[in-house]
Amino acid sequence: MTHEELEESVPLYAAGALDRIERQALEAHLLSGCASCHSALKDYQSIAALLPFSLSPIAPPRSLKATIMAERNPASIPAEAAPNEPTRQSLEPGEWMSHLFPPVAPARSSSLPWALGFATLLIVAIGGYFAWNVSTQRSIATSNIQQLEASLQEKSVKLSGMQREVSDQAKALAELRNALQQRTNEATEAKEQLAQREAELEETRGELSQQGNARTGRTPQDELATLLRIPNVKAVSLTGSDLAKRAVGFLLYDARTQNVWLYSMNLPESLTGTTYQLWAIHDKPVSIGTFQMGAGETAHLLSRKVTSFADAKTFAVSLEPSGGRPQPTGPIYLLSRS
Repeated sequence: MTHEELEESVPLYAAGALDRIERQALEAHLLSGCASCHSALKDYQSIAALLPFSLSPIAPPRSLKATIMAERNPASIPAEAAPNEPTRQSLEPGEWMSHLFPPVAPARSSSLPWALGFATLLIVAIGGYFAWNVSTQRSIATSNIQQLEASLQEKSVKLSGMQREVSDQAKALAELRNALQQRTNEATEAKEQLAQREAELEETRGELSQQGNARTGRTPQDELATLLRIPNVKAVSLTGSDLAKRAVGFLLYDARTQNVWLYSMNLPESLTGTTYQLWAIHDKPVSIGTFQMGAGETAHLLSRKVTSFADAKTFAVSLEPSGGRPQPTGPIYLLSRS
């Protein structure tokens, strides 16, 4: 038997309710020196000694004494009969402790029922305390569980909000990527247009070199080449209308000096009483200057200072009466590309 099983049989031993084998096993265990079982046995023996006094006394019949005295056998037991008594293999329950821990005979007192009542009340109070303690701990555990559930719910709500934010940010990032791709495409297209304009400008330079006259000194082509080497010069190309399909022109603008140069080619000769007039069209046309194209001339360079060049939307060259007009009245020969 294990120690726990032997310890559980101590109350039955004190009450004399064990069989012979269990009693011998417990006695052997007690003789081995187990202090906890010794202490428990003493306590249970004291309680077992008090159990008879908790019974209500009953008065014996009046004839009991006379009956006992009449049946009394005065013959004494022979002295030699004692050795024939068989040897006991084990002590009766509790006898082996009598010589070690003699039980204290409880004094019969009229206060015994009160002591038993108090002990019962104390046991009930202790049981109530333990029940209250268990209930309190259960309430605390329930409260903790509720708090954990509330915290988990709050964390779930926050997680849902964060997931929505991540989704919104992902959508915004996708939109930014699309916008960036669109800007990249626009930049690529602008580069292609710039390359095309540079090719046109290079072609114009070739035409100027082929059509240049042999005059000594500074030619219009030389002036145009000088202008093209100026950094940050803005170029605007002009194409011929149906009246002069072979005519072309270039406007060059230096933002630093606010000077404008018009280099035109293949315009028809301006007859007597007429002149070509350059217009910068804002909300309304504004004259920049006039120039003549003589017989045999294929190119002409016009230079003016213009402060509002950047505000202009379109540029045009028209054929006007000599001296020019405040508003264009004649046919358009050159017009800037939109």
